[in-house]
Amino acid sequence: MPLLLALSVSIGLLAIVATWLFLGPLAALHVQIWQAFVAWASHYHNGGKSAGLTKTLVCMVFGALVGMGSVMLAGQLGALGALAAPVAVGIGAALIVLAAHLPMLSTIPSSVYGFACVAGLILLGKDMTPTAAIVPTIASIVLGAGFGWLSEFIGGKLTKS
Repeated sequence: MPLLLALSVSIGLLAIVATWLFLGPLAALHVQIWQAFVAWASHYHNGGKSAGLTKTLVCMVFGALVGMGSVMLAGQLGALGALAAPVAVGIGAALIVLAAHLPMLSTIPSSVYGFACVAGLILLGKDMTPTAAIVPTIASIVLGAGFGWLSEFIGGKLTKS
């Protein structure tokens, strides 16, 4: 089977499983299917295989932690008024770019994906504080990256058969 067709089958079927898990049995843990899909895509963005899995996990978790810190910082910059959140986000963005000097944090977009995932959950989640949002965000990233790796693995097996 051609690789694109194999990946279509693998990703399509695993997307059904992932969505069912996130909206069903795992829903009480506040994990987010949209965050998992971002991590799944990041796995492929980072070249796939175990290296893509590792880079996705490291960069996205780092970005999520920076995002959490930025939201917390915005709360401490209240004296800046309407500029508090923009300044906090700017500091976080600068930190992500500076950290890209380290080889494991060199994929800036994946770090930004992690930042956006936690910030999105905080901003959209009902009564979701930064510290409450980080655990389900990291869990969603880990699960999504795992689904990315698994979809690639199954797609490879389907191609070889």
